[in-house]
Amino acid sequence: MAKLNPYLSFRSEAKAALDFYQSVLGGELDVSTFGGTPMEGMPTPDEDKDLVMHGQLDTPGGLTIMASDTPSFMEYVAPSAGITVALTGGPEDHDYIKDAYEKLSDGATPGEPFALAPWGDYYGQLTDKFGISWMFDVAAG
Repeated sequence: MAKLNPYLSFRSEAKAALDFYQSVLGGELDVSTFGGTPMEGMPTPDEDKDLVMHGQLDTPGGLTIMASDTPSFMEYVAPSAGITVALTGGPEDHDYIKDAYEKLSDGATPGEPFALAPWGDYYGQLTDKFGISWMFDVAAG
């Protein structure tokens, strides 16, 4: 079965972001660095050796977030303001999503508080301390 997963780009904060997301969402984290995964025919500059080439967090609930850093030999393009990571679910997910919202709020830029919305869902928004926009929605039962 195909999956659609967010893949987040960072200048050099991917490891810290993935560690933070693991502390919030739980799960198993796998990280490969540029120094630990040399590319054939392309030497890795010393300043890039500890940067994340690929990181993947797989949560117990089946969510996957991937991320990487941008090495010095590539142009960094920050995530677009038009992209948001959405954590959604049904009434049975309310506590998990509310907890994620509260934990991701640490150092975040507030958006909408996680609360009952006029359309009947619990909804909230924020931009986390790494500049990633998040939306939270728990469908009404």
